[in-house]
Amino acid sequence: SCEGVPDWDDEVVATARFKAFSGQRSDWELKFQFWRDLILKVSRQFGLFIIDPVQVKKAWFNRGGITPLCIDHVLLLMHSEGDVVRISDLDDPGIGRISRLLRTVRNLMVQQSVKQEEILETKLVIVPLLKEKAGDVVNILSEGHWTSTCVVTLKKFQNLCNGSNEASAVLSHLSGCGKAHKISINQGELIEGVKVSFSQAALPSISTLDCDILHLLRTTEKLHDQLEVMDQRCEKSKKSALASLKSGHRKVALRHARELKLATESREKCTSLLNRVEEVLNTIADSESTKMVSEAIKTGARVMKDIKISADDVHDYLEELEETIESQKQVEKALESAPYPDTDDENFEEELLELEMDLESESSQVLPATLDTADSLTEMFSELKLGKTKQTLEEQATEPARMKDSGKKILEAA
Repeated sequence: SCEGVPDWDDEVVATARFKAFSGQRSDWELKFQFWRDLILKVSRQFGLFIIDPVQVKKAWFNRGGITPLCIDHVLLLMHSEGDVVRISDLDDPGIGRISRLLRTVRNLMVQQSVKQEEILETKLVIVPLLKEKAGDVVNILSEGHWTSTCVVTLKKFQNLCNGSNEASAVLSHLSGCGKAHKISINQGELIEGVKVSFSQAALPSISTLDCDILHLLRTTEKLHDQLEVMDQRCEKSKKSALASLKSGHRKVALRHARELKLATESREKCTSLLNRVEEVLNTIADSESTKMVSEAIKTGARVMKDIKISADDVHDYLEELEETIESQKQVEKALESAPYPDTDDENFEEELLELEMDLESESSQVLPATLDTADSLTEMFSELKLGKTKQTLEEQATEPARMKDSGKKILEAA
């Protein structure tokens, strides 16, 4: 884990590094920074952001039975400077915003000092790595959702975080940042989940729909677990039946065959129920996506109304833009296809210059208006969330007819 550390195998340097801190901070500042950076490096290599301080002290940097005498001091300084926090000091993600705020105020007013021997008594959370992990979890969830928020079961969240302790720390951090809420509902059993935000806007409070989605998601998890058990049962009955047939025990084989049939029928019923539940979840997801598209179209229509542009105006602007593009394509095609002898280079250069001047003159009359129009159209289309925000004239030239028709249809629908 310490491969690549400068002078790690140098006995003289190592002896100096392993000594306890003494004197003024300026005397051992560089040594503290070395150990701090090394702890962060090794933790990142191990994929950890929750560390056991005793293990760090006694095992991580053991050199033939010799361990650093300054590690507990290093960890204490990292705690005082905010690089690590004790896991017991993290906010409970299940508490409300007001309770969290009151606890924060209390901690600011009464700062409890941690003694050097106490720093080894509980696990520590490395704050920079916690933030990295929280960002990774949010990114993974956002890749599977089109909406600005999502609801997942606590089991799935824990799997993404690689453990329950890690999930609790990540959820505590995200809750403190206003990016996540913990959901708890009682539907005959305690069902827990997490609502996560992917946008910069404030995370909406937990709704009845969020609770219903969580209940459905937990149901799918339970059904998947049941299917795994049934698959194992089917496989076991099938193997037992075959083994009994090979050994000539037909009655025993028949019993296993009955078990196989019952297990298969139960599996089919479970699969049917799972499909129905997933269909409901897909319907909810589609309705949320439809709502987002509807809001985007309304926004585009409102922008058009504010700048006093109608659907017919947009259609006319697109036609003008198409004519300009077609004119440019004809000029380019003429330049490429026109034959010329090798001896007429000067005449060709003059002809090319004249064509460029003609095109420049034509473009100066038409292009300013169409370019402004193109910019305004792409801006409106970006508001409508239809395609890329910016398009060059060459990109538009590849499919001008499709732009014209789809643009008119969407604008008429708005």
